Formats: sequence, C-alpha cells, structure tokens
Amino acid sequence: MPSKDTTGSTNRSPQDRREFFRIQDRIGLEIRRLEENDPEDPNLFNDTPLDSLKAEYRRLDQDIKTHLVNLAERDRLLTGLITTLSSKMDTLARIIAFEQNPLQPDDWQDVIMSEGGLAFFSPSVTWQAGDRMAVRMTLPPELYQPQAIAQVIDLERKTSGGAWVQAAFTELEEGDRQQIARHVMRWQIRQKQKE
Repeated sequence: MPSKDTTGSTNRSPQDRREFFRIQDRIGLEIRRLEENDPEDPNLFNDTPLDSLKAEYRRLDQDIKTHLVNLAERDRLLTGLITTLSSKMDTLARIIAFEQNPLQPDDWQDVIMSEGGLAFFSPSVTWQAGDRMAVRMTLPPELYQPQAIAQVIDLERKTSGGAWVQAAFTELEEGDRQQIARHVMRWQIRQKQKE
C-alpha cells in the first residue's frame, strides 16, 4: 500500500517521514548498472539515431506553449482546441515511440515509486548499497518515459530468494520529475474513482 506524505505529521518520528507521496504500481522498468567511471548522464537509453528529431520536437513544443499563452488572452475557445490537438499529438508521438521500442513482458514490474526514487524486486541479489544505476520507466497509460540516475540505498533480502531494492534518484531532470509527479497524481485520482 502507498504511504502518504507525512512531512507535516506530528505523531511520526523524523526517520518515518516521507518527502513524497509513494504509490505501488506496475510499470515498464529498464535498468542499467553504472560503473564508477560511467558518466552522470541519465540519457544512457538514447540508443536511437533520432536524438536530433526529439530535440526539434521539444523545441517546437515549447514554441507552441509560448504562442498559446499569448493566444489565450484573445480567444479561449481556439486556445482550448489547440491545446487538445497538441495533447493528442503528444500522445500519438509517445505511442509511436513505444511501438518502435516495445518492452518485453519481463520488463513490466511491480514497483513502489515517488518523485524521490523507487523500489523494485530483483530476483538475484546482485545489488549492494551505494551501487548506481540508470533507470528508464514507462508509465502507463500515458507511456511517459522518464529517465534518471539512481543509487541503491537499501536492500531487503527475501527468504525465498532475491531482494527488494530501494533506490533514490540522484540525477533527475525537471521535466522527468514532473512526468513522475503527474503520473502519481493521476494514479491517486484513479484510486479514488475506484472507491
């Protein structure tokens, strides 16, 4: 079960307080171990020649957002339509990107995650506290793919084998952090709708 943000709580010890709301979810999870000499660059998963096109896409997206701010002052209906079309195109782009690099069934895992890090089950106990990893998450249903560098902070070994690995993000771009925050918020909304 997720634990709520308890930073303002008075009945918990400082060690138990959480900075971010945590959720338990099933996501696409790709992990690459980083050695000491590996760069502090979360973009270790950019294994396609499309990087320049992605950069151009991000630039155009920022241009549209800038123009929408100016247009909103003059025509709210048109601004709403363009915003919806832009969101539709973003979703289509994520679907196309996902279809070009589909995750295998083994890549989908149950995790506990927040903006601060994640915990996942590793069938083999190859991780140790202090180990670094590059992480790429695929967050359904939006198919966002935030990337980060994380560091193992704790392991909980299971008697049946394997370990529950807890890792904190050490390098996370603001855009990726916002994608995780939106995913967590939408997860909360979906859970409330189920109640």
